[in-house]
This record gives sequence, structure tokens and C-alpha cells, in this order.
Amino acid sequence: MAAAGPQSSLRGALCRQLLLTLVVFSFACEACKKVIFHIPSKLEADKVVGRVNLKECLGSADHIQSSDPDFRVLEDGSVYTAHAVVLSDEKRSFTIWLSDSKKQTQKEIPVLLEHQKKVLRKRHTKETVLRRSKRRWAPIPCSMLENSLGPFPLFLQQVQSDAAQNYTIFYSISGRGVDQEPLNLFFIEKDTGNLYCTRPVDREEYDVFDLIAHASTADGYSADLPLPLPIRVEDENDNHPIFTETIYNFEVPESSRIGTTVGVICATDRDEPDTMHTRLKYSILEQTPGSPRIFSVHPGTGVITTVSHYLDREAVDKYSLIMKVQDMDGQFFGLMSTATCIITVKDSNDNLPTFRQKAYEASVEENTFDVEILRIPIEDKDLINTANWRANFTILNGNENGHFKISTDKETNEGVLCVVKPLNYEEDRQVVLEIGVGNEAPFTGDVTLRMTNMNRARVTVHVKDQDEGPECRPAVQYVQIKENSPVGSNINGYKAYDPETRSSSGLRYKLLHDPKGWITINEISGSLETSKILDREAVTPRRALYNVTVLAIDKDSRSCTGTVAVNIEDENDNPPKILQNYLVICKPKMEYVDISAVDPDEPIHGPPFHFSLPKTPEINRLWTLAKVNDTAARLSYLKNAKFQEYYISITVKDGGGQSAITTLRVNLCDCTHPDKCRMTAGSAGMVLGKWAILAILLGIALLFSILLTVVCGLVSARNEKTFPEDLAQQNLIISNTEAPGDDKVCSANGFTTHTVDNSSQGFCGTMGSEVRNGRQETFEMVKGGNQTLELCQGAGHHHTLDSCRGGTVEMDHSEWYNFTQPRLGEKLHLCNQDEDHMPSQDYVLTYNYEGRGSPAGSVGCCSEKQEDDGLDFLNNLETKFTALAETCTKK
Repeated sequence: MAAAGPQSSLRGALCRQLLLTLVVFSFACEACKKVIFHIPSKLEADKVVGRVNLKECLGSADHIQSSDPDFRVLEDGSVYTAHAVVLSDEKRSFTIWLSDSKKQTQKEIPVLLEHQKKVLRKRHTKETVLRRSKRRWAPIPCSMLENSLGPFPLFLQQVQSDAAQNYTIFYSISGRGVDQEPLNLFFIEKDTGNLYCTRPVDREEYDVFDLIAHASTADGYSADLPLPLPIRVEDENDNHPIFTETIYNFEVPESSRIGTTVGVICATDRDEPDTMHTRLKYSILEQTPGSPRIFSVHPGTGVITTVSHYLDREAVDKYSLIMKVQDMDGQFFGLMSTATCIITVKDSNDNLPTFRQKAYEASVEENTFDVEILRIPIEDKDLINTANWRANFTILNGNENGHFKISTDKETNEGVLCVVKPLNYEEDRQVVLEIGVGNEAPFTGDVTLRMTNMNRARVTVHVKDQDEGPECRPAVQYVQIKENSPVGSNINGYKAYDPETRSSSGLRYKLLHDPKGWITINEISGSLETSKILDREAVTPRRALYNVTVLAIDKDSRSCTGTVAVNIEDENDNPPKILQNYLVICKPKMEYVDISAVDPDEPIHGPPFHFSLPKTPEINRLWTLAKVNDTAARLSYLKNAKFQEYYISITVKDGGGQSAITTLRVNLCDCTHPDKCRMTAGSAGMVLGKWAILAILLGIALLFSILLTVVCGLVSARNEKTFPEDLAQQNLIISNTEAPGDDKVCSANGFTTHTVDNSSQGFCGTMGSEVRNGRQETFEMVKGGNQTLELCQGAGHHHTLDSCRGGTVEMDHSEWYNFTQPRLGEKLHLCNQDEDHMPSQDYVLTYNYEGRGSPAGSVGCCSEKQEDDGLDFLNNLETKFTALAETCTKK
């Protein structure tokens, strides 16, 4: 199946041109296999006759020629009619010449054309149709012009199948434009295979149609394979180029250099790319204001640049450009469109601020400050309220003493000149300042303009005189005096003066502040005098000046204050002092200990120090002292030194001869670290002090008082004297229990209590306390019923000796002796130790009253009467003696 069209005439012309350049070779031609074509009696021009296999005859042929000018042969072997052909005879023949110029070979193919006389018949159902594995026909590319004006239907090309030579063939097509959108755009004649278009086509919507042609017999059998028929829509310049934006907005700094990029414009065209229809060209139609010409645009890229350096925002701050874009590379017949471009000129600091006049004058009273004295206006052409417009003032000259300050008023952009430090009329009656002004932003204009005098001005400030008080200058005056000077020593005082007369006469002086009260001042002359002996070491901080504040007053009570800094010269009046007073040396782990000394005097009267031991055999045979540095020495013990505390006197002398003796308490201890040192009771050299002896005597007296009380009770018990039972039940208070006592409790020390007649009788009085093996045991007899004789052992171990109701206590002298004797011995031993169970040389054991029921109760707890009351109290004994009376009257 093949397709033919009007384009075949072009190929015929090319073939005829090739015939003119044909080279005739002088060698014999070899004939190939004869080819026969059956054709109708009449053929139109550019119709396919058939196809010849040229490669089978001469594969390397580079020249192809037909002997009959009515036919042309293509390189693929296709034979077309060059003109309309009519077969007058039944047969017609011609030759196809093939030649290879490199091999100098030539061959020919005979072609016989026979008239087709037979009648086409329908294919029988059982008849087999011969199929070729390879089709000999190929479609000729077809195209159509978009927006064609017709006439419609518009003929495009003819489709033919090889099977049409033997059978009746019917043609049909499918694809987009036929049975797909857009529907019914193309159709084909069923019998002839002519392809038509029904209406105009827009290429921007459909650029190509891929149709499929089908050839079938009357019974629906496919006589040939489907033939692809691509139909390309040729572009027509029917779309205007369009800018991407209607209005473009760009900014460019003023004073920009030539060639500065302003912005880029862009347009698009829907026509076929890479054709003249989409080749765009940009240009500027109009610039407003038009003169001078400032901008240009690149015709191909649309980049807008500056072509002049006359951009001045102060002259023109905005430009408007009418931009044009045209296709067909800008040719006059191309389509075009326009857009507007607004270019804003950005401000640059190309204008210096200028003073309105070159000189200014102002005045101010002396001794005034923080006042505004002058406002200086300036002019600047740059954009208002920007860094290019805001002024920055500077005092260039005349303000060496810092009396003035100039700032900028943010609202008015004026320079505000102020006095920040008081002026003195007597010193400066007139001050001339040079003021400079610039902008916050750097200057971008002509550099030579920076040196002009338009940005400088002179300000003359006149100082007005005032009748002012005394002046204290300098504020601090220094004097010097030796330490330990006698009371009444004179010192140069503070001198103030009247600024008008430059004299100190008529001024009175007064002390405002004297830290130590060492100084007095002469009211008339201002001289100072010592009222106490000055001690340099008492000044805080050390080695600092002693500052005294002085008030100077004139006759009008105007005043000023000054400071007298007294430098007290040091004298060697302080000996060096050892910093430590108690030392622990762990023997044998520590072989020595270092001691250090300080001297509050000046270094000239201080180190090096000389350390020495007393020249006594008791010390020198046990201890040595060696120098470590100028302020420290090393105290070492000898091997024969015993574990005990030593009192060692050490003499320290400074470089000026001042010395002092310090007695150190040195504990030579058997330990591994000084913090873990504990002396044993058997330490040598332990001596009891007077307070320790007094404590022992008091303890012995206490024990004898308890013993006497117990003996009296035993004697009374033998006399079997009783008291009324109701007296034993009046005020019984339990001190260490929260419930009534048991009827009978046996003590661990052999005391036994009995219950008789269920009567409650108590035994009162504190019998004593003891410490045994690190634990404290307490026996206490408390007044009242259900009383306890309590034994406290260690932490929380209690044994109770309770006086049972109606019970009696039987105890002879031997039992009491066996009970008290070992405890008295331990008491005497413990009086010789401190709270940490360490031997004490001078230790007082303190007995404190801890209230009723305390283990350390008073000896006289059994009586609340004083000795001077006489014996009348025996006539009316209180409840707390009931237990004692019961014990004394019963055996």
C-alpha cells in the first residue's frame, strides 16, 4: 500500500536534472532480471507504477536513469510517472540504467508495462491471500497548512494497496482527527483511497495527526498491514508575541556607570519554535522624558542597560519606556506588541550637606552645663529622611577640653550645639569652634567636593562672667607625715581660692569627713593638725592614703569641697607575728612542720625574719628550728621526743630589729593525719590544773552526800517508823514512763522491791550517775507513787527499780558499799578527762541543772527548803519524802 501526492512533480524535476549530468561509460552493460508491471491504460502524473529491487541488480549503484522520460526512478527503486501516461498499445517497455562510477560498472533492468484487462473478482472465502513479509510501499510524508482557506474538503493524498491489483480493496482510516478528538476532521474515499481534510486546523492546538490507514476486502479481510499516515500541520505566523508583564517596574541608582543593568524584559510567541515566526526582537519605542537618551535594550535578550551617566534623581526621579517586541526577527511584516517599563531612579549620596552661612555666634554663662546654646541649619538635596539626607555633625577644632557636644535633631536635621562641661570665664572668655557636617551614608559623588569649605563652619562661643564661690582646685591635694608623730603635729592643709581674685583670703575651712578622727583643721588657714597618734597599719585598706574631706566657705556661704590625701610614712613599730598557735605533728609520718610569720609594717621594715628557739636543754634536746625562706621556718623533732603536747616559745625578729616571742602549743601525736590525732590517758607530762582539781573535789562531795542520805534511810528503816499511807499518794509524778509502774521489778544490781497491802509508797532522790565503758548508767529515785529507780545504759538500755505499792526496800551496809565503791573509783578517773576521753591538764567538768528527772540531778533534790528555814519543815513533810520515811521505819 502506498500514497501519492502533488509533491512527486518535484522529484521528477530532480530526475530530469540528473539526466543532463549523466556520464556515458564505454563498457558493455549487463542485463538483470526483467520486471513486469500491470497498469491501467491511463495514469496521471506522479503516480506510483511499481517498485524495482535495485540492490539485487547492482547494490553499489550511484547513478540511476530511466530510458523513458515519462517515468522516473527513485533511489529505493520506486517507479513514478513523470507525466500523465496513456497506454495506446497493450504493452510498453523501457530500461532502467544502473552505474557505479567507482567500479566503472553498468547494468540495466528491462521494464515491461502491460495493460490490465482482467476483471477484478471477489476473493473466495477459502482462497488464501498471499502475503509478503516485507512491504514494498512506503508513505510519502504529507503536510497541510494551518488555517487553510480551502476549498473544503481539501485533498491531501491518495492511499493505494498492492492487493488492489488482484482484489477489490476498500480503504479506511482511524486515529486522532477521525474517531478521536477532533472528530471527523479527516476522511478517506472507500474505493479510491483519496484522503481529505474537512476544515481548517490550528497548529498551536494540533501540530501533527498520526492516522492509520487500513486496506480490506469486501468480506472484511485485511489485505495489507496498517499503514501509518503522519500529517504534519505547517505553522503560519498567526500569533503575536506577548510580554510576560503589562508593566515592568525597575530601579536604578543615580550616578550609575554606563552599562549598568536596569532589568530584563521577556516575551513569548505561541508559533512554532526555532522558526522565523518565533524569532523575537526587542526595541524601545519611546522614552519619557525623552532627552537625553538614557536607556537601551538588547534586541535579542531584552536586557535594559544605561547608556548615559546623566542619571540624577534630583533632576528626574522616574522614567517611562514604551517597549516593543516583534517576531520575524523584527521585519516590517512581523507581528508585534508593546509593554510599559517604569524605571525609578534611587537616591545616592551625591550631594553634600551645606551650611547656610559660614560663621555663627553663641553665648553661655560660666559654670553652666547641659544647656543648648545654638542650632545650626543645613541644606541637602538628597532624598529626605534617608541616610543620604540625615546630617552628621562633628566638632573639628576648639573642643580639646571636651566642654561642647553637637548632635543632630532627627526631625529638622539641624545641628544642636550644647555645653556639657562648665566653662570658666577667668580661663576662657571666648571659644572658637570649627564644625564639620557630613551624612550618615558615605559620599558617592565627586571626591574633590569633599575638600570644599561648604561643609565647614565656624562657631564663636562667648563666655559670660558670674560671681561664683570658691574653687577647690585641684580636687585632691597631697600631704605627708610620719607614723606615730606626736599629737599636735602640723600638716600642710588644703588651699582653696576665689576665682575672681585668685586669692585664698576670706575663706573659712571645715572638716567634712575624717575616718579615724585623727585630724583637726585650722578654720582660717586650712592647715591640719594631728589630734591622735597616726597608725599607718590602721588605715583601710593597708598601705592606702588617709583621705580627709575639707569644706571651703566664702563670706556669702558659697562653698566647695576638696580632699586632703595624707601619706603616712611607715615606722618599724610592729614586730612580726607567727600565724599559727596550735600545731599537730603526726609521728613518725611527719618529720617536721612549717611555721610562717607576717609583719604589718612596710617591706623595708619586714622580711627577712629570723626565727630562734629558747636556749633551754628541755627544748633543744627535743626540737630544732631551720630557715625555709624569708618569712617561714621549719620546726623538727628529734627521735627521742615522746608523744605529748609541748609548749615551745619561738622568737621572731624582723630586719629592723623588732622582735616578739610566741608560744606554740605543739601536739606530737601517734597518728596518720593531724585531724585524727587523739591523746591517750597515759600521756607523759600530764598535769592537773586547778579547775580540774576543784571538779574532782566537787564530785567527791557529791558522792559523800548521796552516801549519807542512803545511810540515814537504812537506819530509819530499822526503827520501823511509818507514815500515813495517804501521804505517799498525794503528788506522785512519773518522769520517764507513760503508764503506772509494775508491781515488782528486780534490778540488775541486786535491789529488790516488794508489794505489801497494795499500798503505793515511793523512794525519792537522785542516787548518782556513772560512766562505764563509754556508756552512762543513771540511778534516779523520783517522788510520787509508782516511782522508778532507773538504770540508763548506753543508748536506750533501761533497767527499772520500781518502788512497789506497800513494798519495803531491805539493804544492809555491805550491799551499799559493794554497789557504790567501784562507781566512785570510775568517777574519780573520769574527772581527769575531757568530753573526748582525752587526758586534760586544766579541765573543769561542768555540772548543769537539766530539770527534774534529769540523770545529772542536784544533790539536794530531796528538799526544797533552805537551811535558814530551821527544822520546822519536819512537822509537815511533803509527799516526796514518803518513800524515804517508809524505808527508814521498816526493816
